[in-house]
Amino acid sequence: MAQLNYDEAIAITREIHWVGFHGEPARLHCNPYLLIDEQDVLFFDPGSIPDFPVIMRKVIDLVNPAHISFVVASHQDPDVCGNLPVLEDIINRDDLRIVAHNNTIQLIRHYGLRSTYYPVESHEAKLTLRSGRVLEFLHTPYLHSPGAIMTYDPKTKSLFTSDVFGAVSDNWSLFAQGDFLNPMKAWHQTYMPSNRLLSRCMERIEKLEIEHILPQHGSILEGAQVQQAIAYLKALPCGVDLAAEP
Repeated sequence: MAQLNYDEAIAITREIHWVGFHGEPARLHCNPYLLIDEQDVLFFDPGSIPDFPVIMRKVIDLVNPAHISFVVASHQDPDVCGNLPVLEDIINRDDLRIVAHNNTIQLIRHYGLRSTYYPVESHEAKLTLRSGRVLEFLHTPYLHSPGAIMTYDPKTKSLFTSDVFGAVSDNWSLFAQGDFLNPMKAWHQTYMPSNRLLSRCMERIEKLEIEHILPQHGSILEGAQVQQAIAYLKALPCGVDLAAEP
């Protein structure tokens, strides 16, 4: 694989771009993404305050921020939502909508946002863009928050997975290489509550046609890596499975 320039936005598909921050020696990297459709731009999990200047510069290299019509918040954590208030000010449009599950919306209201919320469960877990493109949302409760969601884009067969499929590594790369399964182990065993919930989630998503898994942490998975990772997480004990008896 050619050497990537992490100082720039990186295209995953023609329409999906990574706009994250890569800084050494961080073991945990946050991965915000832009989806640029014909008439709408969506910003997925826009990231944390410390990363905001770099993230926003990459966004501006791709689009006018005023063209961002939706921000998808897969859950409420500060590494996902910390910069929402300042992002809202920069986008500066009255019709901006924050897409999230209502269990997440109840918490991110405390960021003091002015924008209209789009609770996915009130819209049949779908969002239809002005082009007619339909995005589908999967509620993945307690992985690792009550309102956690994933977003599936059937057009590019891409699944934005939030914290699921995340990883921590001293040798990070945007696209998974080599032993990409072991770096996922510590993350899931620490932050996912149980294999029962995780395996149920894997059973749901293995039915989808997926070419790209785009996690909020760790590395992007493509091709054969997708099913390998699903099988690995389906069998991985985590959370309470590892807790010692009192």
